[in-house]
Amino acid sequence: MRNINKFLIFTVIILVAGSFAFGQSVSNIGDPDPTEIGVDTAQQKLKEVSVSKFEDAGFWSVYMGRDQGITTLRRLPGGAIDKEPIPDEEQIGLSEADQYVLGVRVDYYKRGYNQFVIKPAKPLPVEGIVKTLSLWVVGRNSPHVLKMLVSDQYGNKAEMTMGKLNFTGWKKMTVAVPTSIKQQDYHYANRMGIKIEGFRVDCDPVETRGTYFFYLDDLRAVTDLFAEESRDVDDMMDNW
Repeated sequence: MRNINKFLIFTVIILVAGSFAFGQSVSNIGDPDPTEIGVDTAQQKLKEVSVSKFEDAGFWSVYMGRDQGITTLRRLPGGAIDKEPIPDEEQIGLSEADQYVLGVRVDYYKRGYNQFVIKPAKPLPVEGIVKTLSLWVVGRNSPHVLKMLVSDQYGNKAEMTMGKLNFTGWKKMTVAVPTSIKQQDYHYANRMGIKIEGFRVDCDPVETRGTYFFYLDDLRAVTDLFAEESRDVDDMMDNW
């Protein structure tokens, strides 16, 4: 009888532990958790900040190989209705214009391993230690792959794969910034974070025919501003 009771207790423990592990795995499905990325300090102060709302099409340019096709860039009214406002912006009453999106049209010459690049007039800096970057995208259900181009505090270039564009309508795409991208060095306290250099779409060669439309909106970052906001007001700036 004792052996049977021990077996039942052991079975219950295994089932509870298994259900907890399963619950953990399910909860981790989806966007990366900024609080778990690159934690190397005792304290963090994570904030979501707006990097670009793509309101000014003149600030952006698009290009691809001359033998691959023709690209056109335009500002268009619209946006994703599922976008949520940034809490800190609401709290201080900041109401930046957000009426337009950035539209890209690609007319392919022929099938092949084509790609097109969207770049700002100058790199967009993001303060603090960036944990995640997100972007609202219309991919028109294509197998093309979107990549974000960044540079670290030393100017070293890197790219991060955001995913395939095989979905319809607006979708929020999020990527975690790997710890391999150097964002902080105590030897250079005046330089911290990364810069957004643009985006690149690697086209599936089977689908590089006809015309392709692509839309971007609301580039945001979740960044750790603890080092920035904990600086003493009388501390000197190492920028001379």
